[in-house]
This record gives sequence, C-alpha cells and structure tokens, in this order.
Amino acid sequence: MRFRIKPIEDSLKHAAGTPLARTLGAFQLTMLGVGSIIGTGIFVLTAEAAQKAGPAMLVSFVVAGLVCAVTALCYAEFAAMIPVSGSAYTYCYSSLGEVAAWMVGWALVLEYAVAASTVAVGWSNYIVGLLDSLWGIQIPAALAKGALASPEGMINGPSVLLCIAVTSLLVVGTKESARVNTVLVAVKLAALCIFCVIAIPLMDRRHFEPFLPLGIGGVSAAAASIFFGFVGFDAVSTAAEETRNPQRNIPIGIVASLIICTFFYLAVGAGSIGAIGAQPVFAADGRALRAGSAEFAIKCEGLPLREAKPLACSDEALADVLRQVGWRKVANLMGLAAFLALPSVVLMMMYGQTRIFFAMARDGLLPRTLANVHPRFRTPHLITIATGVLASAASAVLPVGDLADISNAGTLFAFMAVSLGLMITRRTQSNLLRPFRVQGIWVIAPAAIAGCGYLFLSLSGYSELVFACWTMIGLALYILFGRSNSELARKGSNMTVTPPRL
Repeated sequence: MRFRIKPIEDSLKHAAGTPLARTLGAFQLTMLGVGSIIGTGIFVLTAEAAQKAGPAMLVSFVVAGLVCAVTALCYAEFAAMIPVSGSAYTYCYSSLGEVAAWMVGWALVLEYAVAASTVAVGWSNYIVGLLDSLWGIQIPAALAKGALASPEGMINGPSVLLCIAVTSLLVVGTKESARVNTVLVAVKLAALCIFCVIAIPLMDRRHFEPFLPLGIGGVSAAAASIFFGFVGFDAVSTAAEETRNPQRNIPIGIVASLIICTFFYLAVGAGSIGAIGAQPVFAADGRALRAGSAEFAIKCEGLPLREAKPLACSDEALADVLRQVGWRKVANLMGLAAFLALPSVVLMMMYGQTRIFFAMARDGLLPRTLANVHPRFRTPHLITIATGVLASAASAVLPVGDLADISNAGTLFAFMAVSLGLMITRRTQSNLLRPFRVQGIWVIAPAAIAGCGYLFLSLSGYSELVFACWTMIGLALYILFGRSNSELARKGSNMTVTPPRL
C-alpha cells in the first residue's frame, strides 16, 4: 500500500518562511510545558483517581508518568529533527503519511480543545467553591454545572467565560501569552509547595489502608484518568516555529517540564492521601460507584458537611484537604491559587490546538484561509476564535471526568502514532540530522506504544465510543475535502512512498 508522505525538507521550508515571530527560549518553553501539565490533573482529578483506585492512585501516578516519559523521548527526537508547528500531526505526515497525519491531527482536537474544556470546568469548580467559602455567594447549579454534569445543571457559565477570555489573549499575541503564563505558573508552583509543606507532615499511614480497595483494575482505570494530568509536554513542540534555536530548546522544554511535574504530582498525591485518606465511595450493596455518575453525585450529596466528605467527592480536592486538617484560610488561598493558575493550562491547550490547525490548514487539509495571520498581532486569529468556540461549547455542558477521559483517548492515539513514526524514520530516513537522539529506540518506542495501548483499553467504554465516532467523522471529512485539496495532492502522485516493514 502506498501513502502520500510529506518530505521533511518541505516542512522545514515552511518553518523557515514562517510569518510567526520567534520569541521563545528554553526557560519560556519549560514554563509553557509546566503550565500545560500542572492543572486539573492535580487540582481536580485527584478526587477522580481516589474514587477509582483509593490510596493506590500513587501507583497510578507512577504508571502514567512512565508511559509519558518514554513517549516524551520520542517527541523530543522528532521535535529537534522537525522544528515545525503541528506537533504529532507534522511528525506523522513525514513518517506515516497523509491519512495517518490527518487522523492524528483530528484526534488532537480531543487532546487540546477538549482538554482546555476539561480544565475550564475544573477552574469553575474552584471559583464556585471560593466564592461560597469567602463571601457566602452561591452560584445556582443551573449556571455553574453543565446539563450533562448534574441533574440541576444547564450551562457552566464560569468555564465559558474563561474560554472566551483565553481566546482573546491568544489573539493578541504569543509573547504576551507566554509572559502571562510564566506568572501563572509561578503562582501554581508556590501553591503546591505550600500544600506539601502543610499536608506531608500530617501523613498517617492508617490512611493508606487498604491500599488496593479496588484491585489492579482500579489502578489501571485511575492511571488512564490521571494520564490527563501529564498531558501537556507535547504542547511545547507546537511552539517550534515561535522558538529561538528550536533544535536545542524544544527537547529541553519537553524533558524538563515532565520531570518537574512528576515530582510535584507524587508529593501532592502522597500528602492528600496521608492527610485525610482516599478511600472510594461505595453503594449500599458494596459496589464502588462510577465517578461522575448521577448515583455517585447523589451519594456524595447525602454525606455529612463538606469538611467531612471523602476526597473522592470533592470538586476542589486540594482546598478541601486543607479545610479538613484545619487550615481554612490557607485552603481559601489554595482555591485562589487554582483560580489564578488553572487558566494557564487552558491557555496552553488552546494555544497547542490553534498551532496544529494552523499546520493542517497550511497543508491544505483544512481550508487555507484558516492559516491567515492577523496583520497586527501576527497570530492565526481565525483558527484561534474557532478553537475558543469549540472549547466553550464542550465546557458548557460536560462533566470534568468525562471530558478528561475523552481527551485522553485522542492523546493516547496520537502518542502511539508518534512512537511508531519515529521507528519508521529510523529505517527510511536514517541519514537525517538528529540533534537529539533517543538511545535504545527499539525498546523505548515499543514500550511507549504498549503503555499507551494499555491505558487506552483502561478508559471507560463511553470515552472509547466517543473516540470511535470522532474517528469516523474525521475519515469522512478527509475523503470529502482533504484528500483532493491537500498540498501533496496538488503536487501529484510522485510524492508517494511505500513505508517499509519494521
């Protein structure tokens, strides 16, 4: 079978003539990575993980982190070799071919746009809790919960407003967005440090018993959800065309941000479990309830006052931990920090999505007018606005847990494709300059594929079904538009090659 594969030289020509401004260095990229990774995964999804695995969610953090680590190495080699906007989409176009590239780009909508929605909903939970705790202001559930997130919900107003604000900032400019992001990341890291200083000394080993209340299956399910908390390092690679010396700085940003975030996740997770416990919520018949389900919500609402509720029932996990151990004022500060810091994740997720759409439109797989750059701000404003509308719509109605799992499905698919593509380029384009080279690629890349496949199969059936439907829609769009309008289609069939067997 023959595939249209875009030569790497063509991608590099696009990067050389990019209309985007190169303003980012290694430090900014690391902060962009940290800003993308640390967010809802630790501030909110800690509660989701507690319901699925109990104290064993610490093992889930390790599993998800290891899968991301081997995948990050594959991304780093590709990013240094092809420093072009588009991330996994661009890498697959030059290794697996146009059809695979389109499907990866289409799947990345789930990773970035839906991830932005997920974080926006998490941010909304914190701001609602903060207003209630500080000033007794209670936002009606109809305006604070999505229609599919709560029986009383209609639209998640705060999350929609956040998506609109981030979209406006991204239209104004990348450099300005990066400056804002650096400040927000500093706030976020300071808040997590304070949490660890308070919670870790209060750890009680009895809170870790039983360690595996739902067995290995619970660990796998929690790892599949927690995986969302590690996603974001790949957003660094989407900034390649706006980076100074990308061959050096992109790998640094990817690896450094992942190391920093893994350390914080394990410390915060251990502190949360040790301070108040993390046992799941069970039904009367002894059955563990599904996080995010109506039955689970009713069970949590029927428990005693919020300060005494299990970690699994919390909408603002870290703040509730501090309230239960008697640090109410600091808990309010934690809520304020989440209010200030979570928008940095929304910003980076939406930023990554716009740059992928930008690359796809430039290649003709999307209408080329979407790749137009604003004459004053030098940003792809049309794509940015479209992404903002999509993220706003999803955050308005869906619950945070379902959004996270749907986002993970697209991410895991893209990660598997990138790892496979890197092995293929080692065979087909072995003479390419590789400023960063993965050692032991024939172990690292298969491990990444196997790990991502394992986590994908551990996702909920609902999210896998959504991914399957999304994939079918994507294939239909490619057949109707992309196949005949792509840049390679216009150049002719002489651009095709036959991928080798590994």
